[in-house]
Parts: sequence; structure tokens; C-alpha cells
Amino acid sequence: MKENYDVIIIGGGPAGLTAGIYIKRAKLNALLIEKTVVGGQMLLADVIENYPGFLEIKGFELAQKMEDQAKKFGLEIKFSEVKQVKSKEKKVFCEEESLTAKALIIASGAEPNKLNVKGEAELIGKGVSYCATCDGAFFSGKEVAVVGGGDTALVEALYLSKIAERVYIIHRRDKFRGEKINQEKVLSNPKITIIWNTIIQEIIGKDKVEALLIKNVKTGKEEIKPINGVFIAIGRKPNTEFITDVEKDELGYIKVNDEMETSVEGVFAAGDCTSKKWRQITTAVGEGAKAAISAEKYIEKL
Repeated sequence: MKENYDVIIIGGGPAGLTAGIYIKRAKLNALLIEKTVVGGQMLLADVIENYPGFLEIKGFELAQKMEDQAKKFGLEIKFSEVKQVKSKEKKVFCEEESLTAKALIIASGAEPNKLNVKGEAELIGKGVSYCATCDGAFFSGKEVAVVGGGDTALVEALYLSKIAERVYIIHRRDKFRGEKINQEKVLSNPKITIIWNTIIQEIIGKDKVEALLIKNVKTGKEEIKPINGVFIAIGRKPNTEFITDVEKDELGYIKVNDEMETSVEGVFAAGDCTSKKWRQITTAVGEGAKAAISAEKYIEKL
């Protein structure tokens, strides 16, 4: 059977776009499939200050530059939802057709879990964030809230305590779920205040976050808490449901080795859909490049 492409890349975030650039510069026939819009989680960032080469750049502008560069080298981009992947056959089932390739690169990303409260969607990138490492620097000397009670929330709060004037952790329960060492660090930090048994009802603000409407789940009492930013740290969900025949961790992230190889030969993965520690644009770009180089070397041996 003749393949439709040398490489099919699933996902149009920084990992997928970088993989596309590298694959096309290697003079291979490639297709990138994106479900919605190119850019991935970059599009949620109002301003990015830690991407080399730019003192600051808006997320959508960086995404556009990456897309333009990929297209310059001839990358074909198809907008469709991938329903299923048969890894060993290198077969991708989209909404309207099935396609085959010599190698696959999965770069489908992950989605932060949302609070789904009023004001959240409208103020993303305007004080609502899902990544302290990405956006914490914008809140130097200000007051911020972290929502959650697991390790992610505790680590984000500790990181933000080095930058912000005051950090409030808002947790719906009366104890944390994170590691004891992180709990001890948080509870002993003079810049961190815990608001127990509390949920956010609404994020208030016009052009930026100004306050939170919070509610005590035990007493039912509501109050408005003035705040400059809110970091939502209640977990992430990898976009990997469509691929079931590669090895994943307990949360559904795809396991890869240093060459970005999955458990199936000829199938590579990169970016936030993989099981890893750091989730940054820069790390995704590096992983996309590694996956593309590995895919090129794999095809050379066929």
C-alpha cells in the first residue's frame, strides 16, 4: 500500500508546527492536521516574555509567525478532527477520510481543566492564567490567587510567592492533597494565605481581573475578594483519546523516550501530550524538533 504522506503530524501547537518546519526542510511530504485553530495553548497568552528572540510578543502573533514559517517551507495544513489512529498501520481516521503515512508525530497537546465560572473565559490572558511559570512575572508586587489543593497548586503558589506581594490559595476542602513537604512549605510561607472550604463563584473584571466572588461551602457565606490575578491549578487533561495503542501513563499522557519515540515503532510524540515535567512553549518547540529528526531518521531506514 502506498502511503499518502511521509509524515502526518497531529496537532498545530508549537510542537507540531516546529515538527512541520523540520520535516519540510528535510524535503519530506508532510501533512499537519489541526482540530480548531493553529497555535494551541500559545493563543491563551496575552503577552509572552520568555520566548528567545522576542522581548515580548502576543501569543497569537507568535503562533502566526510559526504558521507562516511552516507554510513557507510548504507544510500542508488540514483542519479536521482526528477520530482514531491505528499506530502500527500508521493510519489516521479524520472526520471525512482516512490517511496513511510512513511515520506519525502526535503533538495534540493538553487542556487545562477549567473552573467554568462566569468571567473565566472572558478574562483568560487578562489576569486568568493556568501557568504560573508562564505568567507569574506579570504580577510582581501584586496580589494573586491560586485555585486548587494538589501539588500543582502548592508548587505554583510557592513560585508566585517569590514574585507577588501576597498569594491566596483558594481550596474547596479543609486540607491539601499534595505532598507533605510542599504542604509544609506553603503553610510556613508568610506570603501565602490559605482560604479553606471555599469555591469561586465568579471572576470579576472588565478588561482585567479585579476581584473574585467566593463562597464558603460550609457556611454558604459569599464575599468579594479584590485580586489582581487568578491561577487555576486543578489539573490538565491530555488530548490523547483518539490513540489507544501506544503506552501512556496513568493520566493518559503518551510515554516517550529521549528521541520522542513512543512504544510503537515509527510513531513519535512531542509537546504537552507527552508524559513530562515541564510544559513550556520552548520545551514543546525543542521536542517537536527532536520528534521530526527522529521521524526523518526512521524513514531513512525503511
